[in-house]
Amino acid sequence: MREFSFPARKHTDIHCCKWEPQGSVRGVIQIIHGIAEYAARYDELAKVFTDHGFVVVAEDHMGHGKSISEEIPQGCLADGWETMAADSYRLTGMTREEYPETPYFLYGHSMGSFLTRTILYTYPDAGFAGVVISGTGWMPKLVLKGGRAICRVEAKKHGWNGTSATIDKLMFGSYNKGFDHPRTPVDWLTRDEAVVDRYIEDPLCGFSASVGLASEMLGGMLRNEDRKNLEKMPKDLPILFVSGDKDPVGSNGKGVRQTYEAFRQAGMQDVSCKLYPDGRHEMHNELNRDELHRDVLAFLDRVLAK
Repeated sequence: MREFSFPARKHTDIHCCKWEPQGSVRGVIQIIHGIAEYAARYDELAKVFTDHGFVVVAEDHMGHGKSISEEIPQGCLADGWETMAADSYRLTGMTREEYPETPYFLYGHSMGSFLTRTILYTYPDAGFAGVVISGTGWMPKLVLKGGRAICRVEAKKHGWNGTSATIDKLMFGSYNKGFDHPRTPVDWLTRDEAVVDRYIEDPLCGFSASVGLASEMLGGMLRNEDRKNLEKMPKDLPILFVSGDKDPVGSNGKGVRQTYEAFRQAGMQDVSCKLYPDGRHEMHNELNRDELHRDVLAFLDRVLAK
């Protein structure tokens, strides 16, 4: 893995990781990570892709991993949701300059899945070869708007860069409720206890999102569900949804299916969805992650064979 960075619009540099295969390059995969984690945490998944001829790149989102500074501490965000999406897309442009004729894929997980969905309608002419959307969801508009209203109230108490126990509970407080006798507060991530323990021990994981980041993410999710935005996506873009059917972010599959159907209703012509029995939020870190690897690689192979 090679590390590098580029300057964000203001306040901090965006830290990036790159994994390269041995031999010829079949394609590029950009991983867009979730909230309260970072790019290098995808090392195992990236190596699966490099073993099959793919270059892999990923950036630490602003306020995550090594993309932090005194002005933008851990969990904070400047300039809004679309700026975070623009940072990811800037890495796309930089990588494409190096691999101009190479098929380019996105793999967005959790918050990264919502960022990916924003990128698809914000940059409809990007020319992506295919997209994998992992651990996503769909929430009622009233819930999203209500969550933003709570954020405004909490911002008056704590500031937009402050954290709030109320916001933490709103965003993550119910995620463990579906599991009997949870061992830790983050058992909802995966059944793999070793992964859970590493997450808990990692100072770059599991931190509280600022009130501002929470508000911006809820706003981004709201705009993602707008029919007008959905209809801006390129209709022939191949998309694969993957999720555990016990993932609370996707309402145990219901929210993933809602997103899948919304994409189809918006005219997307090549959309598929795979829900994994008993899988939780991080299918790439689940006990049966080999199954996910096979399915994603099969999707990539199918797209490249067109």
